[in-house]
Amino acid sequence: KRFEEIIVRVPLFLKSQGIKEIIAPLETKSHQGWADLGEYKLILYTFIEGKNGFEMELSDFHKRTFGAALKRIHSAKTPPELKRQIPQETYSPKYRERMKEFQKQVENSTFTDLNAAKLAKFIKSKRDEISRLIKRTEELASELQSRSHELVLCHTDIHGGNILITNEDQFYIVDWDAPRLAPKERDLMFIGGGIDNIWESKRDESVFYEGYGKTQIDFPMMAYYRYERVIEDLAAYGEQLLLTDEGGADRERSYGWFTSNFESGQTIEIAEDTYKLL
Repeated sequence: KRFEEIIVRVPLFLKSQGIKEIIAPLETKSHQGWADLGEYKLILYTFIEGKNGFEMELSDFHKRTFGAALKRIHSAKTPPELKRQIPQETYSPKYRERMKEFQKQVENSTFTDLNAAKLAKFIKSKRDEISRLIKRTEELASELQSRSHELVLCHTDIHGGNILITNEDQFYIVDWDAPRLAPKERDLMFIGGGIDNIWESKRDESVFYEGYGKTQIDFPMMAYYRYERVIEDLAAYGEQLLLTDEGGADRERSYGWFTSNFESGQTIEIAEDTYKLL
């Protein structure tokens, strides 16, 4: 994987803005966030022991802290030089096209692997629903591309697994592998989006927004990002199960994660409910 400077530069910048919920790399004597070791890059972080948001239940304090930290990240005035390095939202059709390919593949191929065969059968049984998901996401993307939006620095994958909490209740947002300049809904879609079990009630969401502060939600944008995330996850599991036979015991788990999106109260239903708010 090619080294991207922004995975180091972004957390260093946020830390420099006084956002203490960021774990930034240690700088070298020349104030660089990495060291060159021949063809390799060395990035050194302080070791911080804790649990992520999947391993523990977040308290109201954690949720408010999360909201306040994310607001500071979204409000950060990114320097022009850094801004030029960060990808900007394009509403890419990449994952929608990938799912269309899988829909064709399962109609025209047979699979010897048990989980691949099960997934192919499931995709065929949900053909109309998946096609509707893709079509609705394409329509929203087309609408949003024709509008102008305020772009902020977004984490883009801010689920429970990328939250770290120490035994002393210190709170961190980790894994800055894919920052993007995008509308704030790119991150806010996770709050109540069904990606994790942190936001199980409207009260949980309201506690987050006590920290984040009052904000106007763009519901077409929120619906788009929730639909798009579902399709991205489905495509990722499809790649694992339909394009390879690797993964061992994880293959059964991936099949379960793929199908769970279609269950009552899960991500697809939440995205549909968001769309209805339009």
